[in-house]
Amino acid sequence: MLVGMMGAGKTTVGRRLAKRLALPFLDSDEEIERAADHSISEIFDRFGEASFRDGERRVLRRLVGGPPKVIATGGGAFMDAETRGLILDHAIAVWLSAPVETLAERATRRPHRPLLKGRQPAEVLRALAAVRDPVYALAPLHVRTEGATHEQAVEEIIAALAKREDDIAAG
Repeated sequence: MLVGMMGAGKTTVGRRLAKRLALPFLDSDEEIERAADHSISEIFDRFGEASFRDGERRVLRRLVGGPPKVIATGGGAFMDAETRGLILDHAIAVWLSAPVETLAERATRRPHRPLLKGRQPAEVLRALAAVRDPVYALAPLHVRTEGATHEQAVEEIIAALAKREDDIAAG
């Protein structure tokens, strides 16, 4: 399960990681939109962030079951204690991170970011990172995506997963 700020590369890296591991890929935001029959922006606008987070939690609860898969979460998913517990108990959380300036540049490529609507992306992301990064750090694996190609990030994740399995096997 990939966690981190918007613009960290969760969806792009996740798709490539899933392909490389021959696993299905799911984007939790897309799954939420499908379940709600509304876009993320519409959900935020019509029902508010709390309602969105509740739906996000229900969708992630459904997604973590079943056979292995690669899941990219929304940037705020891991911030909810119940959702975070679900992820940490039933999946391997990988925190993808990058500097705020990089996140801002990447995040503005997509116009559907409700938390950035009408605001300065770098300022918003800097404030979010100050609060979120210590929580993201609870993920057992951490990969920095700044300056790395998507393939390099995938390689780092695969290496970290292999090391984790070796550590578990060694006891």
